[in-house]
Amino acid sequence: MARRTGPRTGGRAGAWQWSRTTRTRSVLLEAAREVFSAKGFADAGVADVVERAGSSVGSLYHHFGGKTELFLALWEDQQAYDEEQAGTAVARARADGEDDPLELFIAGARAFLEGSWQRRDVGLLLLAGDGPPGFDMLRRGRNREWVRQNSALLQAGDSALERLTVSVLTAVIGEARREIVVADSRDEADRLIEATVDLIRRLGD
Repeated sequence: MARRTGPRTGGRAGAWQWSRTTRTRSVLLEAAREVFSAKGFADAGVADVVERAGSSVGSLYHHFGGKTELFLALWEDQQAYDEEQAGTAVARARADGEDDPLELFIAGARAFLEGSWQRRDVGLLLLAGDGPPGFDMLRRGRNREWVRQNSALLQAGDSALERLTVSVLTAVIGEARREIVVADSRDEADRLIEATVDLIRRLGD
């Protein structure tokens, strides 16, 4: 019987290949997080990222396409993290019996801000304004979507006052993140989070 020498693509071999690809992508993304956070987007190079990852330029271009795409993938990863933190907190509050829209909003906001401290290196990078061309436009579009999601969570109506309230509350969270990522300690970050929650309650009442 002739021995099969070609690559196996199904079963366990296929799963292993997928796992290895996912792992490589994850390692490159983590290396980009460290390099971009240390040097900024403009001063960081592809060579810096692959050296930190222990990978190759070819692998980076295969998985991401280039430095710009790598930065945007890091941003998307942060967006997914933020949404997971907030969504999990809101779901947990609902499971505990909370049904007041403002309190659900606060639960999500608190988790979002706590996550901002945990990943403050990425937050600093993304808020610094040092990104690829067109990034600010993408971020503005995402912010509009964030307002829309918050409006749904708060069960806001279509009146001008309600739209303004949702926009202001969303902006409060965004500005709080800016302060939290530059806080000197976890205690200071916690104080900022509590102050933000108090402000949201006053504005949302």
